[in-house]
Amino acid sequence: MFPFDIAGKEARIRELEEEIARPGFWDDPSRAEKIMPELGALKEKVERYQSLVKAAEDLEVLCELGKEADDEETAQEVARELAELRRRYEDLELETLLSGPYDRNNAILSIHAGAGGTEAQDWAQMLLRMYTRWAEKSGFKVELWDILPGEEAGIKSATFLVSGPNAYGYLKGERGVHRLVRHSPFDAAGRRHTSFASLDVIPEVNQDMEVEIRPEDLRIDTFRSGGAGGQHVNKTDSAVRITHLPTGIVVTCQNERSQHANRLTAMRILQAKLFDLKRKEEEAKLNALRGEQQEIAWGSQIRSYIFEPYTLVKDHRTGEQVGNVQAVMDGELDQFIKAYLRTQVSEDGRPATRQSGPANGRA
Repeated sequence: MFPFDIAGKEARIRELEEEIARPGFWDDPSRAEKIMPELGALKEKVERYQSLVKAAEDLEVLCELGKEADDEETAQEVARELAELRRRYEDLELETLLSGPYDRNNAILSIHAGAGGTEAQDWAQMLLRMYTRWAEKSGFKVELWDILPGEEAGIKSATFLVSGPNAYGYLKGERGVHRLVRHSPFDAAGRRHTSFASLDVIPEVNQDMEVEIRPEDLRIDTFRSGGAGGQHVNKTDSAVRITHLPTGIVVTCQNERSQHANRLTAMRILQAKLFDLKRKEEEAKLNALRGEQQEIAWGSQIRSYIFEPYTLVKDHRTGEQVGNVQAVMDGELDQFIKAYLRTQVSEDGRPATRQSGPANGRA
C-alpha cells in the first residue's frame, strides 16, 4: 500500500477547523487565503481515500456473490469494477507521492542543445515537442516564452511554462541531461551519432515565495526578435533580455507582441530562477551540516533514447525502460515520471510500491 497518512491528514483537518472557528480568524484575509485551500485539498484527498476503501469493500462483496452465482455477467462486472478501482488507486497514489513543498506549482522548463551543432539542436527541438505533447495529453497548458532557432534546423534553446496543478511535481524529475543515439539525418554518410540536450525545471514563484529584486541590480536590453511571431514581432525591438548583475543570471523573452509583455514574462522567469538559486543554496548548507558530498548534476545523464540499432528508452536512475521509443517521443512519459517519484519516496525511508503503468489522472 502506498504511504497515505490518513490519521495525520484527519488530525490536520481538525487543527485547521479549530483555527477557523476561533474569533477573529476572518479578520486576517491573507491567513484565510492560505488556510482555506489547504483545508479543502486535505478534505478532498481524505474523501477520495475513504471512497476508495469503500469501493474495495464493495468489490470484495461482489466477488463473493460472483463465486456463489458462478455466472459470466457477474464475472464481467467484477472485471470492470476492478479495472476502475485500479485506475482510481493509481491516480491517488501518484498524487500522494507529490508531497514536496513546491510540487503544486507551475513549472518553468528550459531546454538547451549540447555540443554537436545541428544534430544536437534537432534533438533539443524533439524534446520540446515531446514535453509539449505530454503536457497537452495530461491536461496542462503550455506557453512558449522564448525560443532561439538553430542555424540550419532545430533550436539552440527554448523556455516555456507548463501550468496546472502539480505541474512542477510531475516534471521535477525530468531535470538533467538527455542522450539521443540514432543515425543522423544530417550526415550524408548515415553514420550513427550521439547527441545531448539538457533540461532545467524550476517551480514558478508564487506571491508568497517572492525574492527581492532591486532595480539597480538589473540590466535590461531590448532587441529585435529572431523567432516566429509575424511581421510585428520581427520588425520591432520587442524582445527583452534581463541580466541580474549580482548573480550573472540572464533571461530572455521574445514570444509576446509587445516589449512590456515580454518584460513582465522575463521578470517571472528571473524571479523563479533567483528563488531556485536561493533554495539550492539553503539545501547545500544543510548538506554541508550533514557532511554529505553532492555531485554537480549538469553533466549527469538521466535518460537515453536509442533509435538505432534497436529502439529503447532507458532511465539510468530508476532502471525503467520501454522499447517503443516513438510513443515516448509522442509524450508517453508517465511510466518514467511515476518510477522517479516512487524512487524519491523510497529514498525518504517510506514504503514504495513497484507497480508500473500509466498515470491516468492529474490532480
